[in-house]
Amino acid sequence: MSTKLARNREKNYPYLILISHILLSGLTIALTGGEWRSVFAQTSLDASPLNRLDKDKPTENLPQIPVTPSPLLEKDKPNAEIQSLEENENLDFPFDANFTTLIVGIDINQRPAIDGALVRGREDGTNAINLSDWLVPFDVVREALNLEITPLEEDILEVRSRQIVTRIDRDRLQSDPELGQVFSVAQIEEFFGITVEFDLENYSLNFKIPRLAQNFRPRVEPPPVQIEGLEKIKPDDVTISAIEQRIDTAGVEGNSSNTRGDFAIVGTVAAGSYFFRLNQRNLSDSTTWTLTEGQYLRQSDRADYAIGSQGTFWNSGERGDFVGFTTIQRQGFTPPTYTRRGGFAPEERMQGQQVGRNIVGRADPGTLVRLVLGSSNLIDEVLVDSSGIYRFDEIPVGQNPLYRGGYRLFLYPEGQLSAQPEVRSPTFGNAAGQLEAGTSATIVSAGVRRVVGAPENGVLGEFENIAVGVGQRWGISENFTFGLGAIVDNNFRGLGEFFFSPTGTNFQIGASILTPDRNETWDIDANIYFRPIPQLFARFNSDRFSRRLNLDWRIFQGVSLLGTYDNLNGLSAGIQTSSGGNNYLSFVRATIDEDSDFRWNIIQRLGVLEFTQQGNEISSNSQLDFNLSGNPFFDWGHSLLFGYETRNLRETNELARLGWRYRSPDRARDGRYLYEFEVGYGFGTLGSGFVATAETTAIPGLLVRAIYQGISVTSDRDSYRLEILSSLNLHPRISEGDRRLDLLRTRGGIAVLPFFDNNSNGKKETGESFFSEGAEYLLILNNQSISTFRPEIANQQILLHLPPGTYRLDLDPAGYPIDWQPLKSAYAVVAVEGSYTPIYVPFVPAYSLSGIVTDSKGNPLAGATVEAFNAANGDRRFSVTNTAGVYYLEGLKEGVYRLMINNQAANPEEIIFESTSERFQELNFAIE
Repeated sequence: MSTKLARNREKNYPYLILISHILLSGLTIALTGGEWRSVFAQTSLDASPLNRLDKDKPTENLPQIPVTPSPLLEKDKPNAEIQSLEENENLDFPFDANFTTLIVGIDINQRPAIDGALVRGREDGTNAINLSDWLVPFDVVREALNLEITPLEEDILEVRSRQIVTRIDRDRLQSDPELGQVFSVAQIEEFFGITVEFDLENYSLNFKIPRLAQNFRPRVEPPPVQIEGLEKIKPDDVTISAIEQRIDTAGVEGNSSNTRGDFAIVGTVAAGSYFFRLNQRNLSDSTTWTLTEGQYLRQSDRADYAIGSQGTFWNSGERGDFVGFTTIQRQGFTPPTYTRRGGFAPEERMQGQQVGRNIVGRADPGTLVRLVLGSSNLIDEVLVDSSGIYRFDEIPVGQNPLYRGGYRLFLYPEGQLSAQPEVRSPTFGNAAGQLEAGTSATIVSAGVRRVVGAPENGVLGEFENIAVGVGQRWGISENFTFGLGAIVDNNFRGLGEFFFSPTGTNFQIGASILTPDRNETWDIDANIYFRPIPQLFARFNSDRFSRRLNLDWRIFQGVSLLGTYDNLNGLSAGIQTSSGGNNYLSFVRATIDEDSDFRWNIIQRLGVLEFTQQGNEISSNSQLDFNLSGNPFFDWGHSLLFGYETRNLRETNELARLGWRYRSPDRARDGRYLYEFEVGYGFGTLGSGFVATAETTAIPGLLVRAIYQGISVTSDRDSYRLEILSSLNLHPRISEGDRRLDLLRTRGGIAVLPFFDNNSNGKKETGESFFSEGAEYLLILNNQSISTFRPEIANQQILLHLPPGTYRLDLDPAGYPIDWQPLKSAYAVVAVEGSYTPIYVPFVPAYSLSGIVTDSKGNPLAGATVEAFNAANGDRRFSVTNTAGVYYLEGLKEGVYRLMINNQAANPEEIIFESTSERFQELNFAIE
């Protein structure tokens, strides 16, 4: 029989059960003189429960199908004689004696899954009677929930589906004389974490699966992740995963050009990651190079270890960075799961929940400060006003994918993007993160301060004073976290921190306090958030630079009144409006302070037109964008640009420009356009000239950006900048052009490579092809679909970005290629920082065996256990016959299988599957 016919036959088993039951019952009626003939006349098409009862018909008069005398197989007595019910009236059945067999539908979240199935139960025309005791056949549950059941040692069954992976003690299963092996409704709810309801109107059992339900549902705890006994796949001991070299050349008319660079490398060693970054201030003069970062990092749920350059868990404001050793020991909680780029940030690994951080610093007025994640991902930018303070509020860390180690600040003097930017590591306001009640964390750091940047400091920098810190944080209650610490950093300082968020309120406060330094200066970092009503919220931030209070009152939809107090700039007030529709967007934010300094930000979009404007007392920048390609999202195509800039520093300058821009529809893997060009002409106070930019990522692993300015708002001299970023991915699992250097500092992952193992030897050989189609249905990671982890499926591999740890990887039969199966269905895979652990998953040919088991008289034998065991590879499969005596064994591999029925050798005793064998075979058994 062909595989297709076999699969059709499998789908028709519920109907075979129904037909067999009716034929057997009809035969019983005939033999008993036809006393039930009128009953079957009533159970014709118009009244059959199979056709979902008419809700207006009384159900108490409907016939209950009688129990047909059939053998009862005792599981624990393989040699027991087969007895009829009449021959042994004292047998203790595992069901209510008042129950009878019913034909009901099986629904999944109120959607029909099985049209008709035999169950044992009772209903009174209104409700189900003792529903938790109803019995549902083993095969019906398996088909409805799409379960794969694998027998393990010691009578344990491993049950896998797209909703759950769990293990069941085989001794807890029940046997019904007519339905075979069964689950009670109570067991279905217990084993599979679902709710079962009886729907009288549709005459069905509705399996409510929590993951699929649309309405409110009680929380279902996920099953535990079990990795004991699984083959453990480990990463390579040493890898060089990625190398990145940035070259930046800039020049201004009348001055010599300068070429600087930035070199970085990341990889894996000793189950952790290493990372080095070299700042090449003058690419041609190695004496100016400085090792800005060098770090070894090993993280786990319970402990972290970092050696080398890193941030401190205290924010003392001392000059220079910190080089040393840090360890964090956590008791009772796991830290947030990071999903993006960055290095070790100790204060974030001490918390269990997300708290927004503030990035603050000083710069000259008119400086454009860009907050960048990783190498080139722009997060936000701000033009420094007359206060000389820049700040980025509420930058998310902790459970949010953005976090400290990945951020860098690029400062462009006078806002000129063609100029060489100053690169800084961000200074964060340090507010403690909340811990769960009863948990705690300990941190110990010891090292030295290092000053870098000047040529005389050398490549390693200049080492100064020793710095040591010890801290402890406790989760006192669900609402309150408290911490204490002691710091020696030029002088002794005490550290106190707390996080408080009362239950039932929209108030939270987080603060970190350092006692005075040598200059008698306190360092107090605080964040207070309060929302007394949904329309009003207040936020207070304090750091070593400033103290700031923000009020936001939404007076109606899309319109808010703003108020701010800043100890540097005083009071300010303003308004913010926002609205949008299918083809338009409007956003306006404007404030004015007590010195009459006006600041604003405007975005207006209508169809293919977009107008943006930002400004403060120092400068303004306006641009009108007309998309010629008809793209309302302005993210690709041809556009005409009209711009106008002003700058008011020592004098007032103006510049107008007209230009054209093109962005390609296609993008590189990191989200950048394959091609982006802009050409224009500017004229203003200082003269006129051409401006042009070009950027391409078309060559894998290479980003090229060029900027030319013949005129700017602050200068009439020609200037240019050429930037080249070369990314070389040496790890075989990372594609060229996929810039992951910063991502790999704290994370790694798993690279799953399924392939067709034609010769069933478990090794990938020449000519055996990979496949990744249907990966979202094939893989389950820690009892969750891999879609939860946002996999990248390309180049015949499935790439999962994960924090360090050991993961259970299951293969779901729903994703198996037709007539193929894996050699192993589950693995334990170790992921470490700095690289991806490859796991090759061989798929071998899959065979199926089916047939009918009969007794010595040729009658179908229900409830018989048919088992196939392969001694060579330990593969064991079993099936329980239905009322028609039919069994079905699937997922058999090549080799010799011993066949047993009810733990006794079958006839024939074995069957052999070879590469030339039919994928589906039929074999009937007769019990003597």
